[in-house]
Amino acid sequence: MVTLLLDQAQLEIVLTRTERVLAAQREDIRIDRASIAKLQLTDEPTTWIRGVRAPGTHLPRLLSIGTWRSAQGRDFVAVRHGRPGVVIDLEGDERFSRLILSTRHGLKLAQALQMDDGAEA
Repeated sequence: MVTLLLDQAQLEIVLTRTERVLAAQREDIRIDRASIAKLQLTDEPTTWIRGVRAPGTHLPRLLSIGTWRSAQGRDFVAVRHGRPGVVIDLEGDERFSRLILSTRHGLKLAQALQMDDGAEA
């Protein structure tokens, strides 16, 4: 699905050209590492999706990608249904309150964030 890049300052969600079109995003998403409040591993990230899609793409039982809006804020979702992923709660980010992503590298991401005390896993 998406590629996650983590360095000392930020988490970058790299989208392919097709993913950008489906998600209605003009560029990759960069999140300040200090705004990551909590990371949770999940076997089914679709259960964490809340609110309504606006804008983005949802193909039932296949994929969900884009921005979802709810009373709790805006979430960026990039999920392939039936695949494991992560749910990252954010504090102080101006665009999103939560990231819901499919990735096989959730445990490695959690360990990398925990090594620097950047997040709670």
